[in-house]
Amino acid sequence: MKMKMSFVVLATLCMATLAWGFGEAGCGAGSCRDCHRLDMDEAKSLLGGFGEGIGAIEEAEVPGLWLVEVQKQGKIFPVFVDFSKQYLITGDVMRLEDRQNVTRKAYFERNPVDIGRIPLKDALLLGKQDAKTKVIVFTDPECPYCKKLHAELNKVVAERPDIAFLIKLFPLKMHPNAYPKSKSIVCSKSLQMLEDSFAGKPVPTLPCEAPEVDETIRLAGELGISSTPTMILPDGHLRPGFRTAEKIIELLDGKP
Repeated sequence: MKMKMSFVVLATLCMATLAWGFGEAGCGAGSCRDCHRLDMDEAKSLLGGFGEGIGAIEEAEVPGLWLVEVQKQGKIFPVFVDFSKQYLITGDVMRLEDRQNVTRKAYFERNPVDIGRIPLKDALLLGKQDAKTKVIVFTDPECPYCKKLHAELNKVVAERPDIAFLIKLFPLKMHPNAYPKSKSIVCSKSLQMLEDSFAGKPVPTLPCEAPEVDETIRLAGELGISSTPTMILPDGHLRPGFRTAEKIIELLDGKP
């Protein structure tokens, strides 16, 4: 089940002042669960053809929607069912306030990766080798958001010597020069060369194969990583996109 189509859901369901009105004890006086239910049997009946099983059911952060876990091929896919039980959303739900992809966040929370599958011999170390907490980062040397995140990673290691980052080069096809740059950086195993690329300085093309880059591209597809930057936390949870140093530290310290 691939989540390719994008939907922006603007829902204002279960409000206290709907046109037909509810009394003080009606829907809107408390939780939407007071008026709406979706049990396991109903979910199986509605979504039986969409996967191999149904997991948890919970009220989504989007008003008027249930988040239902659909199990397929060893993965858990979050889908959304509206309270009328007539509509299904299998694509991306975006939160407009901060442009966060609610669907992807729910997917990554439910499908941590096995970090033991990720080879790290080619990874660039940012921070101390003996740091207690190590975070894997998939980055692209021509990605503007990777450049922004890298600056924040430097702030993190300056403030917290117990945190380090293992950087894997993952060139995206949309950046045509990222692939040869990644090969050269991996061949040299040079963090400085990566930072030169982020600074807009030339990166020399080196006569080496660096098959690790191709392996990273293949592995990223298997792990469901399709964008950069993407951080992989020590517990295997993926966190794509840019974050400030403060937010990264809060995330690693387990703060909400």
